[in-house]
Amino acid sequence: MNRYADPEKLRELKNKANRLPLQAGVYIMKNKDGEIIYIGKAKALKNRVTQYFGSGNQHTEKVRRMVSNVDNFEYIICDSEFEALILENSLIKQNKPKYNILLKDDKGYFYIKITDEKWTRIETAKSTDGKGEFIGPYNSGYIVKETVDEARKIFKLPDCNRNFDTVTRPCLNYHIGLCDAPCRGKLSLNDYLENINSARDFIKHGDTEGLSIEALTEKMNTAAENLQFETAAKLRDRINAIKKIREKQKVVSISYKSQDIIATAFIGETACVEVLVFRNYRLSDKKHYFVNGFTDKTAVYNEFLQQYYLESLDIPSRIVIDTDANELNIIERWLTEKSGKKTEFINPKQGEQLKLLNMCLNNAAENLSEKTERTGREMSALNELGSLLGLNFTPRYIESYDISNTAGSENVAGMIVFTDGRPDKTRYKRFKIKGFIGQDDYRSMAEVLDRRFSEYEKGEDEGFSTLPDLILLDGAKGQINAVLPVMKKYNLDIPIFGMVKDSKHRTRAIATTGGDIAIKSNKRAFKLVTDIQDEVHRFAIRYHKKLQSKIMIKSELLDIEGVGKTRAAALIKHFGSIKKIKEADITELSAVKGMTKASARAVFDYFH
Repeated sequence: MNRYADPEKLRELKNKANRLPLQAGVYIMKNKDGEIIYIGKAKALKNRVTQYFGSGNQHTEKVRRMVSNVDNFEYIICDSEFEALILENSLIKQNKPKYNILLKDDKGYFYIKITDEKWTRIETAKSTDGKGEFIGPYNSGYIVKETVDEARKIFKLPDCNRNFDTVTRPCLNYHIGLCDAPCRGKLSLNDYLENINSARDFIKHGDTEGLSIEALTEKMNTAAENLQFETAAKLRDRINAIKKIREKQKVVSISYKSQDIIATAFIGETACVEVLVFRNYRLSDKKHYFVNGFTDKTAVYNEFLQQYYLESLDIPSRIVIDTDANELNIIERWLTEKSGKKTEFINPKQGEQLKLLNMCLNNAAENLSEKTERTGREMSALNELGSLLGLNFTPRYIESYDISNTAGSENVAGMIVFTDGRPDKTRYKRFKIKGFIGQDDYRSMAEVLDRRFSEYEKGEDEGFSTLPDLILLDGAKGQINAVLPVMKKYNLDIPIFGMVKDSKHRTRAIATTGGDIAIKSNKRAFKLVTDIQDEVHRFAIRYHKKLQSKIMIKSELLDIEGVGKTRAAALIKHFGSIKKIKEADITELSAVKGMTKASARAVFDYFH
């Protein structure tokens, strides 16, 4: 049962849901005051709505809270899932339910402000309040910020709030050539204002008012011919700054005139959806949105995309997205009808578009990292790995297994855990293979996972109480096939992959039941998998060597008259090492369980 809802009410709602038709439609959840708190669509109403009132363990925290507030629900039958999508959009727009994704509809504009003061400055502004000249409006805060940054770099303008009538030591921007540093007292007010006016013209007119590289180069050459070397040097620096900015722009230019790039990063049930907007072959805007209560990309996009494009008049023909495009056919059709032109979702696997998608995903991860204690690099690696493996979620809790033995002797296994991209050593486990004697890595791996999930069902060991999002086995297709019957036995649907090494024992690829997935081109995911494989190997082999060491100690003790396997084991357990046994006196040796004075004397005499 859902632990957040009244059991009696749950039964009532589930019985009502079981009477729904298996037809497409829209369902409307209401609280006890009759307020609409959630609106959704379904291809088959009965199947979708009954899921809400089943096992709460399968729901996210957000869904559990929503269900706990449902007092009743209504539904509207539609002729198709597409018709249900249109109706759902209309109802959400009208009612703005609490538990639907509601993106902030920011109708505000952005401006570039030329301040009204002695040492005029160029700044970003969200309104035209106050004195000064305002250039705009712009729809994108990103464009405004980028334009101001470009103008400052080209014309070496300050980005600080210092009083330039007072001489002070310049900051780092001056030393790296990004600012003329009027704070030094060596730049006249007239020269400074001339730079401001040039920057104003650049912002307003770009290359059209004599600010193209060609025009500036001509001016620079003329100044040099007239021996105006200071002016020529200033123009040279301006030309170089423009070239650097254009090189930066080329990095994020595309071969398609207009398209949106959308990617989502997860941590737990919090997601960050990043949107990169490309128009006229250049990045023209970027936005990000945080949504809660999701662990699945398809579920996020089924709601997010509707809200994001609901009132948009600028829908591109291509939308590059980091999930299976086939899952979004209904939304694709809706956008096509809404925009009046063919719109398609693309999920690239290689080339320029994949690079742009990874850049978008990295931006989403960086934004999400600000809300967590994890770094953007760790978040990017997890999200990149999830995408690489075709998962619709980020594998936050990863378990990995490796087998270690010497020709079948002291056959052991190690289990390690990575949580949010970092080793979680408090959850590491060690196993001695008990089911057979000899070397068989496949049977060993199957035994270990069987024991691990048997412990999960018992619920007695906290270290086994969490089901992993992903399992990585040290090995290839054979290891995966060996454990699949175990997963079926416990009715578990956990993604399992192998980690394949090359001839030099370095991580090479990810193994699946159908073949290998190349991983080296995905740098962050590759490093994460390599770290996991190295760590699980280290942990397993360390346990194996420890057991081997004990055997060697036992074999030496067994050479002593009167010491058998039982007494040898007792001595090792009591003292912990052969060195400490050698240092012990007869009284200390006699105190060990099972030892006699005669056997203690024999051990002492053997080492002395």
